[in-house]
Amino acid sequence: MTEGSAGATSTDAVVEMRGVTKRYGSFTALDDVSVALRENTIHGLLGRNGAGKTTMMQLLTAQNFATSGEISVFGEEPYENAGVLSRTCFIREALKYPDNFRPHHAMAAAAMVYPNWDAAFADSLMEEFAVPRKRAIKKLSRGQLSAVGVIIGLASRAPLTFFDEPYLGLDAVARQMFYDRLLADYAEHPRTVVLSTHLIDEVSDLIEHVVLIDQGRILIDEDAEVLRGRAVTVTGPAQAVESFAAGHTELHRERLGGFLRVTLSGVAPEPGLSAQGIEFEPVSLQQLVVRTTQHNVGGADADLAVAGSTNRKVLS
Repeated sequence: MTEGSAGATSTDAVVEMRGVTKRYGSFTALDDVSVALRENTIHGLLGRNGAGKTTMMQLLTAQNFATSGEISVFGEEPYENAGVLSRTCFIREALKYPDNFRPHHAMAAAAMVYPNWDAAFADSLMEEFAVPRKRAIKKLSRGQLSAVGVIIGLASRAPLTFFDEPYLGLDAVARQMFYDRLLADYAEHPRTVVLSTHLIDEVSDLIEHVVLIDQGRILIDEDAEVLRGRAVTVTGPAQAVESFAAGHTELHRERLGGFLRVTLSGVAPEPGLSAQGIEFEPVSLQQLVVRTTQHNVGGADADLAVAGSTNRKVLS
């Protein structure tokens, strides 16, 4: 079930998927996915390994075919569409390059592919990320190889840019530098960016719109600002928390002796309940994604499976 929807309209959507399913034999990688991504927005494509994120991006960049459904990028079918593909940049972890390539060759090739390529920006990023320009790419460290990818993704200034976790090889300092450069350049040169990542806490301040996918289905399609105020964790004496939680959408619960800790969706804190020993805590974007995914899997929390109140609504 999709947790709300802030999908783009047909007039401002760069990407649209309508009822898209992708099967590999008996395995369904995407299951009836419908989603729209607004232009000039940083989207977070979130989910566990194997959830369907990379398959979704491969379909949108014409590197794979949908089994059924419709796909539109810039209002057109992307497959064998040079006009669409020249405006799209897909950077993924462990990009492959010819054996004789060096970083400056990769930059020269990118300059021929992307009409908006900024060579001066690429050169400055090469310096900042300390990428040796003339060392064989096959001899670069994992971090340096990741840096080559993110430099191409940033300097391409493609109207639609996908980053499929290419920055995992970067250390914490280099990742922060990537986030800073992305945000600064996006402010000056707005475009549609899709970040696929597990490092949700690190990018939570960047993301404007969240798409959470699990087991090939969309669980959340919502603006990040709305999501940040959507859930709360309630802690206190079990009976008092049970009474408060009744009728609300429950994402997670933990019990410790006579105390209960419950994460609820669509609930605002009520400070007046502190006299009953009830405390409220905000839920981070990462916590919300984790709890929603756990609940979708089913059985992730033993207490949840046996929780008692019949009038408590749970996310389905």
